[in-house]
Amino acid sequence: MSSNQVKNRAPAPIQISAEQIIREASDRQEKHRLDPIVKVHDAEEYQSHLRDRRKHFEDNIRYRRDHIGNWVKYARFEEDNKEYERSRSVFERALEVDHRSSELWIRYSEFEMRNEFINHARNIFDRAVQILPRVDQLWYKYVYMEEMVGDMPKCRAVWERWMKWLPDDNAWTSYAKFETRCKQLEKAENVMRRCVNEYPSARAFLRFAKWAEFDLGKVPLAREIFEACLSELEPEEAYQARVFKQFASFEERQGEHERARVIYKHAMKLLNLESSESLTEENEADLTKYEKDKRAELYQAYVAFEKKYGNREGIESVILTKQRIEYKKRLDKDEHDYDGWFEWAKLEMDHGDEATVRDVFEQAVSKIPPSEKKEHWRRYIYLWIYYAIFEELNMKDLDRASQVYNACLGVIPHTKFSFAKIWIYAAKLYIRRKDITSVRKLLGRAIGLCGKEKIFTEYIGIELALGEIERCRKLYDKYVAQMPYNCTAWKKYADLEKSVGETERCRALYELAISREVLDMPDMLWKGYIDFEIEEGEFEKARGLYERLLERTGHVKAWISYAQFEGSDFGKGPVTARSVFEKAYNSLKEDGLKEERVLLLDAWRVFEKAKGDDTSISNVEARMPRRIKKKRMRVDDNGQELGWEEVFDYHFPDDKDAASSNLKLLEMAAKWKKQQEEQEDDDDSDLDSDDE
Repeated sequence: MSSNQVKNRAPAPIQISAEQIIREASDRQEKHRLDPIVKVHDAEEYQSHLRDRRKHFEDNIRYRRDHIGNWVKYARFEEDNKEYERSRSVFERALEVDHRSSELWIRYSEFEMRNEFINHARNIFDRAVQILPRVDQLWYKYVYMEEMVGDMPKCRAVWERWMKWLPDDNAWTSYAKFETRCKQLEKAENVMRRCVNEYPSARAFLRFAKWAEFDLGKVPLAREIFEACLSELEPEEAYQARVFKQFASFEERQGEHERARVIYKHAMKLLNLESSESLTEENEADLTKYEKDKRAELYQAYVAFEKKYGNREGIESVILTKQRIEYKKRLDKDEHDYDGWFEWAKLEMDHGDEATVRDVFEQAVSKIPPSEKKEHWRRYIYLWIYYAIFEELNMKDLDRASQVYNACLGVIPHTKFSFAKIWIYAAKLYIRRKDITSVRKLLGRAIGLCGKEKIFTEYIGIELALGEIERCRKLYDKYVAQMPYNCTAWKKYADLEKSVGETERCRALYELAISREVLDMPDMLWKGYIDFEIEEGEFEKARGLYERLLERTGHVKAWISYAQFEGSDFGKGPVTARSVFEKAYNSLKEDGLKEERVLLLDAWRVFEKAKGDDTSISNVEARMPRRIKKKRMRVDDNGQELGWEEVFDYHFPDDKDAASSNLKLLEMAAKWKKQQEEQEDDDDSDLDSDDE
């Protein structure tokens, strides 16, 4: 058992509620302390207050000199008190501690800009970008300040200084947008061209094209940039899914649907998104997760494009191609995924051609299960069945369907297990081909190799439909010889002889069947035999069968059936039936079967209500038991007590044991209690009359 598992799940002896936890937390919470309010009445007190606060900040700085927050708070305090020189001094002292902190330079410049000291801010930014030229935030702040004050030449000079350091494409795009805001479109275009020259990548070209389309509004320039991206860059860089997707989306926005379709199809071909064999494991291993996602997005965009602007054939072709690829990848991972083979075959049957369907089925049935356990073969067998049905119904090729069934029977290891449905389906196919000789050969072979009950019943049903009684008898002989315990086989055999009028053969079969010591459903066999004798009018033989049955078993249903037989029009009358009921009651009483006695008495009472009088009915009802509720201890297999349970027991009036005597005592106690209650009611009524 691992250490993180709960070993004891019983409730803790002391329970703590959520309300108690919240209340204790509230009680223990410390009160919020407010800083004292300082009231300054004159200049001397004000200077004293400043000295105290400065001493406090200086102490904090001495305690943690490298903590920038202390310096910033100190400078902000001086700024709030209009001591700008002191605030600059604090910032300069902080820069001596850490001059490479970009945050400190930004706070220093914001202080100067906030108080409108523009030249001071310029000096600070110049110093900052000389020390930290790779921190983009400093440059962004610098150019933003120059643009806000409206000094565009100086702002452009700062941008040029920054571009010499070759920042990323975000900086170049921001520079171009600055020139666009200044209405200098040619300069903005030159900036973007310099960007793609410095960074010849798909990202730079795509940003240039996006800027040209949306910011500059030049559609031909944007198309030229997309084409240059595909032609000038290396194939590994240019042939990316996002390049084709954005190029096609651009053409779609411009209403050039045919150009967009050509781009999509070109991308499908270059990126191998159309053929199922192209996406092998080796190719997928070379792709990053980002590129895989982008290719999936490209395909989805292609599907959406065809749904909006394409025809039905184009849409179905795109969707089917993607589904085939998914099935191929799924089955490459697990070739014994028979559900996947089913789905793929169904797809090809609905939308593909016959050759493709056959190829899929041939691939599927070639994936034989590796183990010889029957449960692993169940789904596999249905592939053969679907294959044969396809050949018969879709292709109308009965010969090929028969070959499929024969091939399936050749694959199954019949020495370990077999499938009756395959034999039966193959035989029925021969019937549809009107080849009865092949049917008999096949089912005879099935009986020899498989020998299942379903094969016998189907074979016999075929011969019976053809009127071949002798063949049916031979099959039944093999049936009962192979399964002598099967009562259904014996009864069907007897019913066959009965249907053709062979009474003696039917009776002999029943006698042979009931003489077996091991039977799965003997009650069905005896009932069929007795019903047969009654239908034939042999009531004495039926009575003899009842006697023989009761010698073997004393089941209550057999007694009830015997008594009902005697009480019917075929029996000797109600008197004999009552004697049978009496005999059955005594037998069950001796065996101590209480619930069976209750069933017998219920049937007896129904019989007396139908055939008897009031006296006979009262005699049966006098024997009816009383149901009482008892408690007993439940015990498991190891003898441990599991607790009390309630059970129902029956006490019969004619039982002379200790339980019946206890019942009589309980009845007498109940009567005494009832008499006491009646006497108390009488006394209360007398008192009420005296008061009146």
